[in-house]
Amino acid sequence: MALSLNYDKNKYGHVFNIQQFSIHDGPGIRTLVFLKGCPLQCSWCSNPESQKPQPELGYNSNKCLGTNKCIRCIEVCITGAITNGTENKITIDRAVCTNCLLCVDACPSGALNVYGNLMSIDQVLKEVEKDSIFYTRSGGGISLSGGEPLSQPDFAIGLLKEAKRRRMNTAMETCGYTDWAILNEACQYLNLIIFDIKSMDSKKHKRYTHVSNELILENFNKLCNKYPDLPKLVRTPVIPGFNDNETDIQAILDFIKDKPNVKYELLPYHRLGTPKYEYIGRDYPLGDIKIDDEKMNSLKELVEKTFAKE
Repeated sequence: MALSLNYDKNKYGHVFNIQQFSIHDGPGIRTLVFLKGCPLQCSWCSNPESQKPQPELGYNSNKCLGTNKCIRCIEVCITGAITNGTENKITIDRAVCTNCLLCVDACPSGALNVYGNLMSIDQVLKEVEKDSIFYTRSGGGISLSGGEPLSQPDFAIGLLKEAKRRRMNTAMETCGYTDWAILNEACQYLNLIIFDIKSMDSKKHKRYTHVSNELILENFNKLCNKYPDLPKLVRTPVIPGFNDNETDIQAILDFIKDKPNVKYELLPYHRLGTPKYEYIGRDYPLGDIKIDDEKMNSLKELVEKTFAKE
């Protein structure tokens, strides 16, 4: 669908992936809908292609046929952003590229692709409903993720509302950095909310995510007060050098342990999204760090002991 600055944000949104048969983001077998845009820029982000709200050009040099065989992308590039680089591979000047995406259509090998397609609510749910038989049997449904789904509030809430009307089980993962009015409305159409709490230290939070945590924690308190019966899964990505210690994790546990209907999960750091940074012309911020398995096991034991006391 052609992009337009005047599209109806209540009915259309930018989706960069629809992943089927997930079992980690809500009960049962689920379909994950990943929406573009995020107010955070986490140093460890595994979906860097999600951060910008608009469609973004990706380039996988391993799929490129080589400029000695094909220069179609160079020929159609109207700004001259794509040029012949080293080893018969193209070079993309991201400062000059306007994301017109003509090169994507011209590329015969799929080396050039676009992250983010404009889709309607009906188009998204048509894809989701292809797996409805699995939802019925497993108690699954649709889960919104990103990026941050509430960066496209009208579209995300419209999706959830229509999904509920179609009797789907709904879940949403959120960083919590949004206006309370938006989060409040979304919660009315959720069976589960997955809420990321990364650190209780505001300065550290801002250094690693580019935003402070006050709004996030305030929204979580409001969420728990207004929706005590809504199941909440709090997740913390454990990042070396950021929060991989008992002090940071215990602070989060102390904040959530007395809240209603809350479960907690630690997510060990991984680098599975690293190649995507190269695809969109960015360097991976954290470099070559690794999670300490013994430290991770110790943190998991801390969580188990904390919730066992309840």
